[in-house]
Amino acid sequence: MKPHTLSAFDRDLEAISLNVLTMGGHVEAAIMNAARALEQRDEDLAAQVVQGDKVIDAAEEEINNQVVRLLALRQPHADDLRAAVAVMKMAGELERLGDYAKNMGKRVPILINAPMIEGAAGALRRQARLVGHMLKDMLDAFARMDAELARDVITRDIEVDDMTNALFREFITHMMEDPRNITPCLHYVFIAKNIERMGDLVTHGAEQVIFVTEGRHAEPREKGHSTATIAGPKE
Repeated sequence: MKPHTLSAFDRDLEAISLNVLTMGGHVEAAIMNAARALEQRDEDLAAQVVQGDKVIDAAEEEINNQVVRLLALRQPHADDLRAAVAVMKMAGELERLGDYAKNMGKRVPILINAPMIEGAAGALRRQARLVGHMLKDMLDAFARMDAELARDVITRDIEVDDMTNALFREFITHMMEDPRNITPCLHYVFIAKNIERMGDLVTHGAEQVIFVTEGRHAEPREKGHSTATIAGPKE
């Protein structure tokens, strides 16, 4: 049996990590394009996002296969094993992010034919842009194994939570003002909640960076107020 060599493991893991970063680029584009399609009511762009999710799914499957082959071939030690497992988890988080972007794209044709809620799509695009910036920085932290940048990403998730709460209140107001707004606002509520979950997934990725670099789990993070406790506007 060939002995485990650190340089060979590092070389193989670096190649897989580059695939993760490429996958992350596809996910980042999917999030931004889905939000743009929503704001611009662009059904063709939304369809591209939905179709493009197949590329993201295939990337995750390939990365998982590569990690399994790496583990079987190199038989890594404890620290190396932690890094390999983190890469697989990162691919899983990215795949779920792609699913949320796809779901946003699927709602665009429905909302095109529903009453327009002034400013709603633009606000959701700003929320998605915040998550997109978090994702970009998380991927940079992963590429450099930068725990401090990863912590910065984690702290910014509360902004996404607070924005979600504000949007929920706004949509509730629209629904109370006119029953015709209920259907589109419910779709916007689901989209806002999905974007909030995107922020959580990006945060989980940042926590993986900290775990690999420091060998311990990240400190408990502060969360915004739960949307479950949001009350409607006062009369």
